[in-house]
Amino acid sequence: MKKTALALAVALASASAIAVEQGEHRFNAFGTVGISYLGGEDDGRSFGIEGQTTDSWRGDQLSKFGAQLQYGLTDTLGVTVQVTAKADQDTWKGNLEWLYLSYQATDELMLRAGRLRTPVYMYSETLDVGYTYPWLRLPDEVYGQVQLTNYEGFDLVYNRETALGSLSFQTAVGQAKEREVFQFDDQYDIDYNDFFAANIALSTEYGRVRIGYAEADLKGGFDLRPFDHTKGKFSSIGYQYDQGTLVANAEATKRVIEGSNFPTLDAFYVMAGYHIGDFLPHLTYSQLDEEGSGRQSSWIAGLNYQVTPTIIVKSEYKRVDTSGGYAGQFVENRSEATTRAVQNFFGVPTQNYDGDIVSIGLEFVY
Repeated sequence: MKKTALALAVALASASAIAVEQGEHRFNAFGTVGISYLGGEDDGRSFGIEGQTTDSWRGDQLSKFGAQLQYGLTDTLGVTVQVTAKADQDTWKGNLEWLYLSYQATDELMLRAGRLRTPVYMYSETLDVGYTYPWLRLPDEVYGQVQLTNYEGFDLVYNRETALGSLSFQTAVGQAKEREVFQFDDQYDIDYNDFFAANIALSTEYGRVRIGYAEADLKGGFDLRPFDHTKGKFSSIGYQYDQGTLVANAEATKRVIEGSNFPTLDAFYVMAGYHIGDFLPHLTYSQLDEEGSGRQSSWIAGLNYQVTPTIIVKSEYKRVDTSGGYAGQFVENRSEATTRAVQNFFGVPTQNYDGDIVSIGLEFVY
């Protein structure tokens, strides 16, 4: 029953989802209700993509709700809409994540056009569907690097059965204008022009391997580090295995922003877990290295409980540390970031951070 629910969760947010027939529709809902708390930093320091993990119990870092509707215009042409509600810093807002037309050209080939998910990470397609991955919060060291989650354009998805296993290939082109990015405790608008991405994945009885690449021309940006005639490049390789008892995940990424003073980022995580009845204890090590600066590393210990085939309760403890005078993903304002940059330039030792993050939540699919 769990595998059926997991297949549903993946299908409702997957590039390879089967098209519905003419006049038919498929409706699904999903969500997370969770809270988190940061201890260890005594100066009110916050952590995360939008600084939503603080020394108070808060639900806006983890909680989100979504729904997806597919409708068959013909037997080969369909429309898909996905909406979510989640926090944007301190305010909840609705988001149109997906709105696209899909054309099933053959049994193996699908073409899509409209607003689509950016295929950057191994879990990009199911980024908001927490039921599909073992963590309550995805490893920050990897998944905190690229904040762009969708774009307007086209993609091509090709699936084929081979002697080795199921082969999937995706390529995407488009753009994303005026997308908000959180940096230096503030929001900034970024334009992603000439967006291109491609990935290939092979699924066998020994697991799934995925290799991906994405790039875009960047414009706009931050007061301290503006983007102008710069190109962002992101490459990744990942592995997933969950065939019953043992669970394993690993992903390694590299982010390069050419023509800017943003340093190169290298990151990875490795995760292992073991199903014991309805329980899944798991352990993850993550690491983020900023070229010429320092390192952020963390250990995540989690325990999941399968309440019903479509509901999971998750709990996690994360210990995170920075070294080498690196702030990592602990949030600094512009003044603090400027002071750190000056100190680094003159070789003055700068502050490291550490913290303990506790997270508890429930995830569901319908």
